Amino acid sequence: MSFQPNPGDSIRINGKTYTVGQHPAAPGLAYAQAGRQGIVYQLLPVEGGMHEAKALKVFFPKYRVPAMVYQSETMEIYSECPGLQVCKRDVLTPERNGELIAEHPDLLYAVLMPWVFGVTWFDMIADQRQLKRTESLSLAKALSGIGSGMEQRRLAHCDLSAPNVMLPFFSEVDLPDNSSAVELVDVEQMYSPKMDRPDVLLSGSPGYAAHRTVQSGLWSAYADRFAGAIILSEMLGWCDPHVVEKAWGESYFDQHEMQNACERYFVLKKSLERNWGAPIADLFSRAWESQDVSSCPTFGEWLVTLSSIDGEQILQEEIEIFAVQQEGEEQSGIGAGAAEAAAALPAVDPEAKETHDGSSPDRQDDKIVRRLFSQARELEGKGNLGGALELYKSAHHFVPAGSPLQIELEAAIRGLEETLNAGPVDNARKVPFYRSPKWLAVGAAVLLLIGGSGFAVNQILADRTENRKAAAEALLKQQEEAKQQEAKRQEEAERQEEAKQAALKKENDEKKLQQAQAEKKRQQEEAQKLAQQKAEKQKLQEKYDQQAKYEAYLAQQKMIEEKKKEAERKRLQELQDKQAKYEAEQKRKQIELAKKEAARKEAAAKARELEKRRAKQVVLLISYYNQAYNAQIGGKMDKARTYSIQFTRLYEKDAQYFKKVGKVGTRANAIYKFLSNYNYDLPNI
Repeated sequence: MSFQPNPGDSIRINGKTYTVGQHPAAPGLAYAQAGRQGIVYQLLPVEGGMHEAKALKVFFPKYRVPAMVYQSETMEIYSECPGLQVCKRDVLTPERNGELIAEHPDLLYAVLMPWVFGVTWFDMIADQRQLKRTESLSLAKALSGIGSGMEQRRLAHCDLSAPNVMLPFFSEVDLPDNSSAVELVDVEQMYSPKMDRPDVLLSGSPGYAAHRTVQSGLWSAYADRFAGAIILSEMLGWCDPHVVEKAWGESYFDQHEMQNACERYFVLKKSLERNWGAPIADLFSRAWESQDVSSCPTFGEWLVTLSSIDGEQILQEEIEIFAVQQEGEEQSGIGAGAAEAAAALPAVDPEAKETHDGSSPDRQDDKIVRRLFSQARELEGKGNLGGALELYKSAHHFVPAGSPLQIELEAAIRGLEETLNAGPVDNARKVPFYRSPKWLAVGAAVLLLIGGSGFAVNQILADRTENRKAAAEALLKQQEEAKQQEAKRQEEAERQEEAKQAALKKENDEKKLQQAQAEKKRQQEEAQKLAQQKAEKQKLQEKYDQQAKYEAYLAQQKMIEEKKKEAERKRLQELQDKQAKYEAEQKRKQIELAKKEAARKEAAAKARELEKRRAKQVVLLISYYNQAYNAQIGGKMDKARTYSIQFTRLYEKDAQYFKKVGKVGTRANAIYKFLSNYNYDLPNI
């Protein structure tokens, strides 16, 4: 008969009993998931925890191949690798599971493997459930780590797609601490140098297969690179509401858009560059523009680039944004309490059309500006003024006009441009004209000429003293004029000295004024600096208060989650108790039926045995009668009496039965008459 179990049905495989799980969204139906190669049922252990649940994959007839046994045995060595726990598989074979397969022929070469709790990446896309940035980064790191580990062992999934990527990261079941955030399922097409090529090759899933390889099929060590790049880009882009809204449906891209210039490609690339940086966007572009899967970026490249992203900073930004939202709600009187504040978070409301952390696109730009501003400050402190100027200019493009941040950036840009464009400073003071070398040379020449002319006149007058009195008077007059001119020169020199002193005094006054202004400016700057420090301290204190509130909220949320988990545990325990009671009752009924059947069979056997014994006894009674009759005819009365007594002893053991069989009752009457009267002749019956 075909395998169509109901919830609660019991099935025993390899010495262990399981019950078929009930679908959480459809009570009364078995928990089953259909894929391209078969149907997977959830089996819950009768003894053990939920994390020991198994998945029973029942293949469609086309995929029931005996080689599955060798493939599963080879795969088992990879089950210890992160993300590949489903490689620990048991195949149901006629040798080991003959009775079960005889009862359900569909279970031939079915596979029993660990059940992976959580949703699929397909569910996240189909439900348009937006992620936080920290969640996107964690999932992408986990998937790239799994892919990198597989590449190092020359392994490939060969059918990497959204339905085959499970996310235990979002599981509500308590899992072991070493559980991976991402798990890969449907590994029947896995490539390994140690495994044989599958009889049937898949050509990739729509939305994840490169259009150049869709028709040729995939089975090589490079098969996962293109599909992996698409899924990693989807995970990183799913913190952006614009990307989520643009999704085609069951995948972000329509298959007809693959590796073609389309709107979704440019939206996703721009989002990756804005939220995660140019290196991530470049890896996505390399994969999209690749000519074959081997030229796509390796998972190792993705892992290195993702590891360089500061996850702690992203978490702190989300905490700050949450704190700002909570403060805004408290000020506007929307609600006072962590439960109402949590409603603004996108993780609680998957339908919210805001950004990954609850902020608007303008707030995202503001975060970019502040990140660029901080980096520019660091470069400026290290003396790299050119690099700092470029970062300031880049940040200036994101700020709204007229905002305080724009004014601050413009002031920083002007300051750096003035510093970079200014020439060397000339600290030498300007020399007055009357102290210049040129003026001193001219004055010296004039004095020499004047002095030389006086000496020559004195010599001429001395030679002509007597004869030229008029010349002497002229000389006296000239001397008088020279004295007057000297007095004028002295007066001019005094005026110049007074002017010089006045200029020096004015210069000193200006210096004092400048010093006073500089001192006043310094005091103002110190006062402004103190005020800024006070404001920063207050802001830091507010930040600490907000973080404390957020931590209190997280503690409350954790308590709520623990209560939910406890309630779920109780519910599951009750279901298990009910199931156990039901199974015990069914088992008791089966035991009673088995006992009744055994009693019936035993009674039937006894009846058959009695019937055989009675038949033999009937023959023996007839023999005793005939021998008694023959002995009487022969005159051997002693033997006749002996046979008659043997007849009666055997007859009386079951007289009620013997008297109804044939003429045994008639013979008995004759024997009794003979024993009471030996003269009675036994009739020939």
